[in-house]
Amino acid sequence: MSILTISKSPLAIDVRFDEARMYISLEDGRELSIPLEWFPKLRDANQDALLNFRFIGGGEGIHWESLDEDILVTNLL
Repeated sequence: MSILTISKSPLAIDVRFDEARMYISLEDGRELSIPLEWFPKLRDANQDALLNFRFIGGGEGIHWESLDEDILVTNLL
């Protein structure tokens, strides 16, 4: 019996927000929806600060310099 293994990439390629959630698009087509409540610094930030992010590690994480916040994508899976 063989087992099919599918490798999926946990690299982020896009981030967007609404009033209550952060949406992270992954390289493999998946999209994560995360409550901002989990991240008080993001929850309390204005839209300009939220959109002032950069990807770190080629998409392994997301960094907000002005908010002093870093999130690793694999920790959200």
